[in-house]
Amino acid sequence: MQTFTNAVVSEAGAGQMAFGFGPHLIRMTADDTGGTYGVLEVDMPAGEGPPLHVHEREEEFFRVLSGRFLFVCGDTSSELSEGGCILLPRGVPHRFQNVGSTTGRLMVIVTPGGFEGFFAAAQDAAMSDVDEIAARFGLRFVPAISAARAA
Repeated sequence: MQTFTNAVVSEAGAGQMAFGFGPHLIRMTADDTGGTYGVLEVDMPAGEGPPLHVHEREEEFFRVLSGRFLFVCGDTSSELSEGGCILLPRGVPHRFQNVGSTTGRLMVIVTPGGFEGFFAAAQDAAMSDVDEIAARFGLRFVPAISAARAA
């Protein structure tokens, strides 16, 4: 991993695509930023979003680039549209969903970096291996019975 001593630049449209859990454009990686950040963009169809989950290692910052999203974190929920931002703490169950009628776009920043590698690691995995891959990245999916209580 390089030391983060110079600007890290990602030109418009630059990055590497990863397709685990849908297309994610990885704009900056932990390797690029000395482990400090991972930056990605995701296009999410209407009605889609990940299940309730917990990150044990990193905080997540989201900026809505287009569309409308519902974010549920612990006991709170927030609906944000274009330009809205939210920071989610590590260790707290959360989920988000595109509640608009068209595909929405998010910029996601994780700190410290590293989680952005999950999407490439998961893209070719069998669903039976997803929990093992998630555990390597400090990610845990919350069982459906808990998810129903958090909704």
